[in-house]
Amino acid sequence: MAPAQRVGSGFFPLDEELGVLPGSLSPQSQDHLSRLAVWMPFEQAAQMLAALCGVQVSEATLRRQTYTAGAAYEAVQAAQALTAEDPGDGPPADHLVLSADGAMVPLIHGQWAEVKTLVIGEMAAGQEVGEAQCTRLSYFSRMSEASLFAEQATAETARRGVTEARQVCAVMDGAEWIDGLVDLHRPDALRILDFPHAAQAVSTIGQEAGVQELTSWLTTQLHELKHHGPAAVLAEVSRLCATLPLNESMRQQYGYLLKREERMQYAQYQQDGWPIGSGIVESGNKVVMQARLKGAGMHWAPAHVNPMLALRTAECNERWDEATQHLRAARHAQHQLRREQQAWQRLRQQVCRTLLQRVAQREHDSPPSAPLPATSSPPPTKLVPKYCWRQPFLRRSACAKQ
Repeated sequence: MAPAQRVGSGFFPLDEELGVLPGSLSPQSQDHLSRLAVWMPFEQAAQMLAALCGVQVSEATLRRQTYTAGAAYEAVQAAQALTAEDPGDGPPADHLVLSADGAMVPLIHGQWAEVKTLVIGEMAAGQEVGEAQCTRLSYFSRMSEASLFAEQATAETARRGVTEARQVCAVMDGAEWIDGLVDLHRPDALRILDFPHAAQAVSTIGQEAGVQELTSWLTTQLHELKHHGPAAVLAEVSRLCATLPLNESMRQQYGYLLKREERMQYAQYQQDGWPIGSGIVESGNKVVMQARLKGAGMHWAPAHVNPMLALRTAECNERWDEATQHLRAARHAQHQLRREQQAWQRLRQQVCRTLLQRVAQREHDSPPSAPLPATSSPPPTKLVPKYCWRQPFLRRSACAKQ
């Protein structure tokens, strides 16, 4: 019996109809392992998957599947940011709050990098003065440069209707990259300096100046700043800076406050129902990034941070089911493209083999060519024996006549 011929990999036609993804795991199992890995370390996620679903996978397989899913969903969000066609969460709110900040994530080889997080929330209705509260928080996090981060966040700001909202405020710590972010998405947003950052600057000036009874002095200044505005506080810190004009730290903190005087009208902000602190993004850093990426002994490869953040924000925004649909569609498209490329490659190889076989067959079947007849060359012409070529010209002529 002749041995069976080798065959290549193929696919079952019902795979497309049933939505089966490449690999040995079912779509539901792949979804479960990615979702568990978003909340806990990979080893624990593998153990939990085995305990809950009876599916045995290694830690390496779970890690690889999670990174693949995260990279695919990151590409989906990048495409949404370019087209800005992502459907919104309903009619835009009247009052939205933006807040952004950065936090450090540990990388391999002892390196650290900044993860930027944008939080968008709605102002709760029926609040008393000075008790502003944000609801329906959503997050967007990436480890990227400031300008690229602002562009990548377009999908989330479009979804939340930042450009359509009637009023938007941005509570920030005064960093320039946050101003650039707000300029891109809502240039007319009301900008508020985070009150704890302003308080920290006032406290530093009091400490450097050696103020007596610093606690009492600081309490008075912060009460004045919060309930009456920055005018009296700036006058007081200016007086302290004049006593120590060469103190560079005091000068920097005073310049920080003076430059942001218009953003410290806290009495008016509270009267209008706006928050004066960036607590939503401080907690957002903990919820989105630190709770999963800053565990004990964790160090991440740079290429794995954003895929994990993409999945993490999908879960924290309570959009996992929607993200799974986009993810499966993207992975099916990638698989279809890969299969078409392989089919074209096999076709090219088959065409090349066929051409080579025909050339070899033609050379084998063609008769040998007849040898060309030999051509006889005329004999060399010899000189006449009586030719006197060594004689002078005149004598040669006479000799030739003989």
